[in-house]
Amino acid sequence: MSDEKTLLDPTAEITPAVRTLSKRHSDLTDKTIGLLDISKPRGEIFLNRLEEKLNDRGIKVLRYSKPTFTKPAPVDLRHEIATKCDAVIEALAD
Repeated sequence: MSDEKTLLDPTAEITPAVRTLSKRHSDLTDKTIGLLDISKPRGEIFLNRLEEKLNDRGIKVLRYSKPTFTKPAPVDLRHEIATKCDAVIEALAD
């Protein structure tokens, strides 16, 4: 079985960009996980539950929120997440 994965990009790219997956952590002990709410309705419900589960396992969680789901996260927000978190989970909902 191959470890190769296909990531579909919902944008209107004529030729999809080739992207590699980020390295995954085998263990979240002593890691900080960022939870990014992209500001779509009900995304915070998913993140609240996920935060509970991570906290139950003793994993440090930092919460972030984009001002609007219609635009990319501001550069300063992306920089803060990249410097303070070992991994990030982004909530999409509706």
